[in-house]
Amino acid sequence: MTNRAQFYINGEWVEPLANQALEVINPATEAIIDSVAAGNPKDVDKAVAAAKSAFDSYSRTSREERIELLENIIDHYKARSDEIAVTISEEMGAPINLAHSAQVPMGLDHLTTTLDVLREFKFEEDLGSSRIMREPVGVCGFITPWNWPMNQITCKVAPALAAGCTMILKPSEVAPFNAILFAEILDAAGVPPGVFNLVSGEGPTVGAALASHPDIDMVSFTGSTRAGIEVARNAAPTVKRVAQELGGKSANILLDDADFQEAIPRDVSWLCTNSGQSCIAPSRMLVPESRMEEAAAIARETAEGVKVGDPNATDTTMGPVVSESQFNRVQDLIQVGIDEGAELVTGGVGRPDGLSVGYYVKPTVFSRVNNEMKIARQEIFGPVLSLISYADEEDAVRIANDTVYGLSGYISSGNLEHAQAVARRIRTGNVYLNGAMPSSEAPFGGYKQSGNGREAGRYGLEEFLEVKAVMGYSN
Repeated sequence: MTNRAQFYINGEWVEPLANQALEVINPATEAIIDSVAAGNPKDVDKAVAAAKSAFDSYSRTSREERIELLENIIDHYKARSDEIAVTISEEMGAPINLAHSAQVPMGLDHLTTTLDVLREFKFEEDLGSSRIMREPVGVCGFITPWNWPMNQITCKVAPALAAGCTMILKPSEVAPFNAILFAEILDAAGVPPGVFNLVSGEGPTVGAALASHPDIDMVSFTGSTRAGIEVARNAAPTVKRVAQELGGKSANILLDDADFQEAIPRDVSWLCTNSGQSCIAPSRMLVPESRMEEAAAIARETAEGVKVGDPNATDTTMGPVVSESQFNRVQDLIQVGIDEGAELVTGGVGRPDGLSVGYYVKPTVFSRVNNEMKIARQEIFGPVLSLISYADEEDAVRIANDTVYGLSGYISSGNLEHAQAVARRIRTGNVYLNGAMPSSEAPFGGYKQSGNGREAGRYGLEEFLEVKAVMGYSN
């Protein structure tokens, strides 16, 4: 990778218009990896102009041409998968095993799933004498996060390419190098000039310029609810389409007929995956009040068995959180939980024993948490579990839905029909039953302050299409 100080615009690697750079820190060592170019609104103007110019021709390409393009991208992605994994691990702290087994494959899944959808998708259909046409929305601006970076890049870029859109990507400045690798992959795969453009930089400058730009027809954002509100505010004057995947505070209901010895270790381990930095993390575990002590004991044993350390070590199961600011935020919220009177079962403030450098957090379990506590209501984005008791099933559903968020929910039961019935009452965009995992074919997105729109599979492709009705098209 040789383009860290440049942007990818109109099929070429170009110098920024201003000589500004941002340092990228390895969260495991706290050392500077390198710097990435920091763009400004004029760089955005240049990228948008390229995308706008390319839209006329690319939007009229055939299904077969787009299929061939995605096939080429998949081949080049596979060829550089090891490099992508190492890059992600270094810049955001994911254990190298997780980078290889999840971070990289999730990006590939979106590419291959989108390809499958494109092969069969009906872009036109008749309704009486009218022809219903689904056409590309136009020039798109993408703002993506650092926690599952390749997942969030590909679940936007792949369907946009399949739909016939052109685009500008602003990746997270905290972990930008994987996006530069992806731009190199697209270039090698033959994406036409101007169809995909990359401008790195900070949200308040590059992100705001994308969201407010009059020549961008749609902005798709993944990140915090606070930042999502700013994106929507910036986009509002031009009435562009806004798709947002925002924060979450997912409830994990363990029904009384669940196997606690199976469900709790599984779900605590999932919470600690990626250092708890997942918007769908099952961070509120709801258990019958009569079984609180049992649940706390199992959760403690699992949390204390998590191997925290060097992301390059093959036995590491949890690396650092991504940055100093993220570390401080998680530490502050752990202290808030203690101050609020929640019972600290294990973990707590400070680094794990033996780790004096790096943004490492102790896997932390609180029991006897009240759903009104800050640690139960605010997204922590770290390996912190809140155990909350419920009186009966009605109470569990009430507590689960008592949040401003609505991204994901989890339910465990010894009876699948029982779990299915409770799932219908949970106000979230996704519900996972008995340890089920996310699927690149299923729509992903949230209710309430967790966002709007859906990503992945057929629903993800539809986000990038406008619907046109031509009346009198046939007799």
